[in-house]
Amino acid sequence: MTAEINNREYRQQVLAELIRELHDGKNVDEVKEKFAAVFGNVSAEEIAQAEQALIEGGLPVAEVQRLCDVHAAVFKGSISEIHRPADPSLIPGHPAHTLKAENRAIEKQIENIREKLALPAGPDKAQALQGEVAKLAAIDCHYTKKENLFFPYMEQYGITAPPKVMWGVDDEIRQALKAVRAKLAESDIPLPEVLEALLNKITEMIFKEENIMLPMLLENLTQDEWKIIAGESPELGYCLIDNVPLWQPAADQEAQAVRQEQQQSPAPGMITLPTGMLKVEELTQLLDTLPIDITFVDKDDTVKYFSQNAERIFPRTKAIIGRQVSNCHPPASVHIVEKLVEDFKAGRKDQEDFWIKMGDKYILIRYFALRSDAGEYLGVLEVTQNIRPLQDIQGEKRLVSDEGSGH
Repeated sequence: MTAEINNREYRQQVLAELIRELHDGKNVDEVKEKFAAVFGNVSAEEIAQAEQALIEGGLPVAEVQRLCDVHAAVFKGSISEIHRPADPSLIPGHPAHTLKAENRAIEKQIENIREKLALPAGPDKAQALQGEVAKLAAIDCHYTKKENLFFPYMEQYGITAPPKVMWGVDDEIRQALKAVRAKLAESDIPLPEVLEALLNKITEMIFKEENIMLPMLLENLTQDEWKIIAGESPELGYCLIDNVPLWQPAADQEAQAVRQEQQQSPAPGMITLPTGMLKVEELTQLLDTLPIDITFVDKDDTVKYFSQNAERIFPRTKAIIGRQVSNCHPPASVHIVEKLVEDFKAGRKDQEDFWIKMGDKYILIRYFALRSDAGEYLGVLEVTQNIRPLQDIQGEKRLVSDEGSGH
């Protein structure tokens, strides 16, 4: 029996069975006892592999997501620590350090909310809670970085189940937080149980990020990949922290200087198009100056390009290049994207439009099937634009404005 328990495949099978027992409604304490009887400890990677096996075996992502908090509670305290001579999470500016710093700030904000929740009933309580919960809304930035910078690399290393499950839980937290803020905006205090459930869900996510996701990232990512994440993080912003230092390993400074020198060299040759020729710099600036966001997904459903408009509506990072388009959308909406791509490939559709409201913006999202002159499917072009300013246009304008003209 000892040989079986030490067998990694057997351990993964038992983990999957335990999660299935939870799914079937078995008592959590019973599962804990069985877990303790079989395992001394378990790595974050094995939990991820168990989730992956369940999903590949046909269990919907939403089901694994529903179990996420439950089995995290079962496994908590049993996930073995990964010790390293130099822990990257202790290096200021390293994305692992930034992730933990943001989590400590989130925990502090949760404490502030609980303090306000404990205040005696009165007209000031809702207002005080409203201010503290509004600060917690910055957590969206924390999750956006995770989904756009960490998840793509996890997928590249074959770790696909945890990102899908965590993204779904992130969206649940976003929706719950939005509902709580809506209540407080009406000077109505949500039921304490509702607010506590939200705060507990956020706390559980912090545990999963630091004890499941982060060890897998530290185990797999190269230093160059961590540097890409660190370099792109400022564009997406930081959650409840400021003054994040630039992280650059000392041994890499010379190589960085060489790269900078190479970047300053003359631009490469011209790009010949059917209707003209452009330098790479000209083409890049042309696409980035268009008042729309462009994303291109090729015929193999792989993200190949996105423009970098100054007022980009949805976050994009270079980490998504080479990523499967189905992994770039939350689990709740991925089926819509997959059906649309299927219709484009089959020739049933050439275009589909959506429009949504985001604060004071009115977003038009258009999808176009790209085909060759012979009708061969080449991929999908996504074009996104805030059309609110266009809706406000009235009358006519036939003269150049003096403002901003330089005269």
